[in-house]
Amino acid sequence: MSKWFLVNSIFFMVVVWKVLGHYSYPNIGVHIWFGIIGAILILYNWTRHAVFQTIRNVLSRRTKIWLANISKRVVTIHRWTGNIAFGLLSIHAFLVISRYGFSLQHTKMVVGLIALAILAIQVLTGWLRLFKPTIRLRFFHLYTGMVLFFLIWIHILL
Repeated sequence: MSKWFLVNSIFFMVVVWKVLGHYSYPNIGVHIWFGIIGAILILYNWTRHAVFQTIRNVLSRRTKIWLANISKRVVTIHRWTGNIAFGLLSIHAFLVISRYGFSLQHTKMVVGLIALAILAIQVLTGWLRLFKPTIRLRFFHLYTGMVLFFLIWIHILL
């Protein structure tokens, strides 16, 4: 199993912990629900990276084939999940800005907006890979995904 499965599990637990520990729980605002669902969709897409990492590292051929078959079925909705996550997180950003106002003094807001911009790039490169699958674009998509993952971690922890 890849270390990314462990990191993804911890990420999910942190999201749940932050929601349950929120001052307004159980009356959580709509803007937070959009953020939670968007984060879960991004985590779902990022778990594909963990599956590919496991395929590369596992020794059993049978396990590699099994994981590759699962990944092949999931790839059909991977792009759409990213698009839906982008839409939900755009709504999340709009609701947060309309509720609290825009301010560069709020680190959480700035990190969230940077993460949203990187998510837009991530979605764009994901669709570009469909039409022109180059190695350079593949690695760019992978590395922006890593940056996005850690920016979301920072956003949630703030």
